[in-house]
Amino acid sequence: MGVAIRTADESDRELVVRLLDEAFQDDPVSNWVFPGEEYLRTTHHRLMAAFTEIVLAEGRIDVTEDGSACALWLTVPADAHDADDDGPAQLRAAVDPGNERVELIGRLTAGIHPEGRAHAYLWMIGVSPDRQGEGLGTALIQHVLDRCDRDGLPAYLEASNARSRALYERLGFAATGHPLDLPYDGPSMWPMWREPRTHQV
Repeated sequence: MGVAIRTADESDRELVVRLLDEAFQDDPVSNWVFPGEEYLRTTHHRLMAAFTEIVLAEGRIDVTEDGSACALWLTVPADAHDADDDGPAQLRAAVDPGNERVELIGRLTAGIHPEGRAHAYLWMIGVSPDRQGEGLGTALIQHVLDRCDRDGLPAYLEASNARSRALYERLGFAATGHPLDLPYDGPSMWPMWREPRTHQV
């Protein structure tokens, strides 16, 4: 039986923020940005809210019909360049002004983002902790990858842990060069790219 998926709108904002906040409590990158259990618990949701705001305005958020999982996507044009160099600084100011890592993670990921080809960018995917392992993340990603294949569009993401990297590899993504090793003894992130698959008729 397939997973019912719909496109989120403004009314889903709180749902998406909650899903992302819960799903990334154990994520190594989230724990690096907000070190300490209490700090993460009380502040992480602000960053997830900012991300949700950006993608609702500029991209697309898919959610499962039962509200247990979501995926945030942006379509990046071939001639895209980071015109808003102040974006990471503005994000830090809005989310957690005293935390340089909020700004740093934005600058570092922007620095490894591929240029020159239009692509779909999977910014984040979150599955409710009590529903992980049921294939919901796979269904959400494949939903967009099928469209990418029809349109001849590559896809890109950064994997933030080994488990998600293995999932993305199963869906046709491959690591592109060296991982991004976050400073201050931080974890690694793996930039991953997927060429569209052509279907023979």
